[in-house]
Amino acid sequence: MKQPTIAFIGTGNMARAILEGLLSDGYPAACIWATRRQLDLLSDLAEQGVNTTSDNAAAVAAADVVVISVKPQMMRETLEALQPALQSRQPLLVSVAAGIDAAALERWGGGTLAVIRSMPNTPSLLKRGACGLFANANVSSEQKNLAEQIMGAVGITLWCEQETGIDQVIAVSGSGPAYFFLMMEKMIEAGVALGMAPDSARELTLQTALGAAEMAKQTGVEPAELRRRVTSPGGTTEQAILSFERDQLGSTVEKAMTACRDRAVEMTALLCKE
Repeated sequence: MKQPTIAFIGTGNMARAILEGLLSDGYPAACIWATRRQLDLLSDLAEQGVNTTSDNAAAVAAADVVVISVKPQMMRETLEALQPALQSRQPLLVSVAAGIDAAALERWGGGTLAVIRSMPNTPSLLKRGACGLFANANVSSEQKNLAEQIMGAVGITLWCEQETGIDQVIAVSGSGPAYFFLMMEKMIEAGVALGMAPDSARELTLQTALGAAEMAKQTGVEPAELRRRVTSPGGTTEQAILSFERDQLGSTVEKAMTACRDRAVEMTALLCKE
């Protein structure tokens, strides 16, 4: 059975990661289209058999699924230019842009479109991503399964029952890698301040972060319990944890994530106004 044809409109880093994830999973290159203004940047994909073009409408005209990954500020202009092709083809439209709600995507595409909002994160570039998904009422079960296949090529997927869930996903996993990068950055700086060589502080910090994440993932034990297991009463770890608690780390994290969520809501109101 022929696989559905997928067109990537705007093949930047994230779209390329998803596309290459599909290829590595065995998805037929002949069933994939990729567009970009600078067509020479897609030459390696063309060599693998992917259909490449700078003509967005031509790609949409061939597609069962359109993954649109242009900048949020360019989304309206791009979709309105594609209205004839979208209305003629009626593909599943999957957006990877923050701040653009499903109603605006459908409206700018001419209406009556099946639309899925997705919110992947940067570890998708390493096939370790986390992606939230929300489908409008026009999306079929088959189309939802196809979206899972596409986004699942670079990590895990999670469906949001309400569209507000996408803003929550942004606060937890969409922006989440930056929180961990900041923690790593500060641990490296603290290690150096304690007298450790910068290279040693970096290597130990990154390996510790990787090991802790793998331990939580593979054991299935709640992080709070894993923390308790390594925090001996009166020991060294306990002193660090107590210091975090005195400085209200939990409240700080909650405030930061709330600010992130609130900004996502503000962006939607700004970008999607009539």
